[in-house]
Amino acid sequence: DTDKIKRAARRVAAAKKQGYAVVVVVSALGDTTDDLMDLCQKITSSPSRRELDMLLSTGEQISTALLAMALHQIKVDAVSLTGFQVGIQTDASHTRARILGVSRERLMTELGRGRVVVVAGFQGVGPEKEITTLGRGGSDLTALALAKALGARACEIYTDVEGVFTADPRRVPEARKIHRISYEEMLELASSGAQVMQSRSIELAGKFDVPIHVRSSATGKQGTWIVKGDSSMENILVRGVTANKNEAKITLRNITDRPGMAGALFRQIATAGINVDMIIQNIAVSGRRTDISFTVSAADLNEAVRVISKIRPAIEKKHIIADRDIAKISVVGIGMRSHSGVAADMFEVLGKNRINIDMISTSEIKISCVVQKKNADRAVRVLHQHFIKQKDRYTVVK
Repeated sequence: DTDKIKRAARRVAAAKKQGYAVVVVVSALGDTTDDLMDLCQKITSSPSRRELDMLLSTGEQISTALLAMALHQIKVDAVSLTGFQVGIQTDASHTRARILGVSRERLMTELGRGRVVVVAGFQGVGPEKEITTLGRGGSDLTALALAKALGARACEIYTDVEGVFTADPRRVPEARKIHRISYEEMLELASSGAQVMQSRSIELAGKFDVPIHVRSSATGKQGTWIVKGDSSMENILVRGVTANKNEAKITLRNITDRPGMAGALFRQIATAGINVDMIIQNIAVSGRRTDISFTVSAADLNEAVRVISKIRPAIEKKHIIADRDIAKISVVGIGMRSHSGVAADMFEVLGKNRINIDMISTSEIKISCVVQKKNADRAVRVLHQHFIKQKDRYTVVK
């Protein structure tokens, strides 16, 4: 709201007064993006992605102008710029564009004039001068790209929580704030459902070693620093527990098991710009038939089913089963790389609490399980109780 915009302006002014050259990236106000999506859905359930970008990019432009006005009111020279004006160049992938480069010229010109530069997050410009957007949470990515381009000392991300927690504090009241976390751990947490930051922004920060300070917009307290990992971080086996309820599972039943089938299937899905997360293929039984299950973002489910339906003759028109009632539960910790037993503990805890596991995937520092969505919050609580609350048990003293 306007009071919070004025508070943000005062914080920016304080940083400017301390001698910093300041670039501010803003997101849309409150529920603006959701409201714009609701308007869209009242017109069509399958909008052109180009037109969706034209629509959704307007939310951030409102915020940039209002914050610049609020800064003017307290005698701070500021200018608001869109992604196009600041020179954030992207590929042509509407609604999920990737940043290809950032032009420093306009930024440096405005900073040289002593102005605060207020940039619309979440948006850029494609090869044909088309407006593009960077996916939900894309303002984080804008901020990290600008921080890298400017050689900033750090990128501060202001949000409605005091930092990164061991679990979602709204679901787990005893969740603890993490003071320092590695890029690797934060990337796994973000990609597994922690909504405090967009995963692509963490990937960029880690690649170029841009320190991030996630902190509350309401207080001056220190938050969570996301930095390069070090040996001390390996002392903690499990850093956090997450739930991602925005996933869906697709199962293809009794399809022909022949070389190249999986490749053809997932090539079609990839061509449609749909990311696949977990994949399980059963061993063929009763001849050359098998089942394949995989997960996608819930937002991509309808499109994924449509793409698969178009190639159904290639899989002999077998059943496609779509399931939205799932969630992905993950435990993450850099210490898991060199210590065993975490997976066994996770499966035992879920089993004792009568939570069935549908799918499992692992990486060096993450274990994920697909469970029924109705069990997601309980799964996070019992795993947090086991791994985080019993801190001494899962901290390796060296």
